[in-house]
Formats: sequence, structure tokens, C-alpha cells
Amino acid sequence: MTALPLARRDRLALCDLFDELGPDAPTLNEGWTTADLAAHLVARDRRPDSVPGLVIPPLAGWSEYVRNGVLRRPYRDVVETLRAGPPRWSPLRFRGADRAGNTHEFFVHYEDVRRCRQRWEPRHLDAEAEADIWRVVRWFSRRAFKPSPVGVVLRWGDEEIRAHRGTSPVTASGPPGELLLYAFGRQDHARVDLDGDGAAVEALAGTTLSW
Repeated sequence: MTALPLARRDRLALCDLFDELGPDAPTLNEGWTTADLAAHLVARDRRPDSVPGLVIPPLAGWSEYVRNGVLRRPYRDVVETLRAGPPRWSPLRFRGADRAGNTHEFFVHYEDVRRCRQRWEPRHLDAEAEADIWRVVRWFSRRAFKPSPVGVVLRWGDEEIRAHRGTSPVTASGPPGELLLYAFGRQDHARVDLDGDGAAVEALAGTTLSW
């Protein structure tokens, strides 16, 4: 039997965690509870008209309006809708599209809930899952580190990505999942080693990152 891709596994594990914690548990998304996060993910799955506002600020109000509509539904219903996955008409129902479009989304948001609890530890991922995440990091690293005032190189083992050109480059090293979380603005909860000039490291560490 073929193993489920990481995006699907994380979706199911996150739904289990939502069930365990209930609607009022905190997350790493500032100001959002588990109910808020579940509503965001369902809106992303089922209301493609709300997706552009997640990356285009002038459209953010509509995205929030749609999410709040989902939020008014019973929490258990929202979680079960999320567990079922995208609707039949969505391209994300296909395995390849799910891996391309959802690997980063569900990895990061699953960790947003996991790492908001005490005594968390990074997960040990299989080689295929790490390769999926590294592919996402490679695709979007330049966008993620665009605000950096210094150069940024991402390193996983023997592989490197030049994420941002600039003076006094800083090398961020770690497993793909930790680098992804760092790039998504979860610097305080990502197990990443920064190497470079002290002032440059401090400058990168103090930069607000957002995918």
C-alpha cells in the first residue's frame, strides 16, 4: 500500500489534534485559536475566491469575511469538513496537486498547534516527506527572505539554496521542516542554526518574515 503524502498525513493529524484540544486552544498564529485556524483551512479548501486575499493585502478583508463565515459553524462540523479534504471539483484532490499546494500549509499549521504546547520536540520525517518540504523551500525561499537586510543561504546537509542575495550572508542550517518554519516567520520555534557575522545574524534574527 502506498504511503499517504505528508500533506494528507498532516491534515489528518491536525484534525485529530483539533478534536483533542477543542476550539479554544492557542496556536502560534497570533490572536488565533484552534477554531480560527480550522476555519482558515476550510475556507482555503472550499472557497478559492478567498485565497488571493491571503497574499494580496487589499483583498484580505474578503478572505477574513469568508473565514468568519466558516467560524460561525459548529466547531466539530468544521473539523470534519477539513478532515474530508478538498471538494471533488478541487484540483487539490489529486495527489500531485495536494503535494504541491498543501505540503507547506499543513506542515506549518500542524506545527503551529503542536509547538504551542509544552515539551514539544521536532518530528522525525521520512526521506520522501523531507524532499517534499525541501522542494517547497526551494520554490519560495526568495519570496520568504525578501525582507532580509543581509544575504541568506539555506543549508540542509550537502544541499544549499541562495535565498537572498546581499552583503554579509548568513547561513541558516537545519532539516527542511525547520527551515520552512523559519521562513514562515516562526523563528522562535524553529530549530535552525545561524552562522555568519554577529551583526548580520542579529539583523536576520530580528527581521519579520512572512511567506
